[in-house]
Amino acid sequence: MEAAGTHRQSFGQTEINWDKLDKTKFYIVGAGIFSGVTVALFPITVVKTRLQVASHNTSERGVFSVARGILKTDGIRGFYRGFGTVVTGAIPTRALYLTALETTKSAVLEVLEPFKLSEPTQAAMANGVAGMTASVCSQAVFVPVDVVSQRLMVQGYSGHATYKGGVDVLRKVVKSEGIRGLYRGFGLSVATYSPSSGVWWASYGASQRFIWRILDDRNAPPSEAELMLVQAAGGVFAGATAACITNPLDTIKTRLQVMKHDTRPTARQVVRNLIADDGYSGFFRGLGPRFFSMSAWGTSMILAYEYLKRMCAKGEEA
Repeated sequence: MEAAGTHRQSFGQTEINWDKLDKTKFYIVGAGIFSGVTVALFPITVVKTRLQVASHNTSERGVFSVARGILKTDGIRGFYRGFGTVVTGAIPTRALYLTALETTKSAVLEVLEPFKLSEPTQAAMANGVAGMTASVCSQAVFVPVDVVSQRLMVQGYSGHATYKGGVDVLRKVVKSEGIRGLYRGFGLSVATYSPSSGVWWASYGASQRFIWRILDDRNAPPSEAELMLVQAAGGVFAGATAACITNPLDTIKTRLQVMKHDTRPTARQVVRNLIADDGYSGFFRGLGPRFFSMSAWGTSMILAYEYLKRMCAKGEEA
């Protein structure tokens, strides 16, 4: 138990509970930090989305060919189609997500405390439940943003319609399908992102504990550099795990969300078309960019998030 206590002491440098945060500072500073990370990594999402919706006859079916096509057609700005919509919607979505994540995690940890589970197991369970809950709560805001942004990302590509901007997409979707059209793929989004979020946070929470058990054999608290390295490693592992598990559902969801109302297939038809075009490997279209995206997003976001929590801790030394 002494060794476990040592790990708990070191890991405690990064574990800042919800009740210890300055909420106003957390939301304001967090909006700026996460918007900056989104700017850096958004092009990967655009490439991944185009790969997932490419038809069987599309010549651009690889990561680099898609990227070259975007540069040739629209220049650098092509990699930021839908960016304004995503950033505008991301602020309330992320605030809701993080609030649900932290409050749920704290509640689950309290429930698990009497069971005296190992730290990795306890962390995996609390983080996993919190991640799934946070994802479900945020889908009500996220799905309409996803529908609009993804249509902007693929406009003019592989036969998809073109738009004048996010407002134009919103107006046309509501006109042709009503509010319901903004929630196209909602069930699949919950089925995709909720497990993905759960797997991501469970993997991240558990992997950190395992890494500290390997590295931490002293009583001194870890340095800032050590904290960041362990958090980055946890982010890479979590992103890779979640990407591989959830890519098939993400591909189906993306295809459903970008298709016109009059040509929209059912989820079952999308599955049949994918198998007919590429076999079962079709479900893993865009896995490379998604793998890299989730690992890069995960690492960048978790470093920013953990730094944000230390920065916003009330009256405590980070």
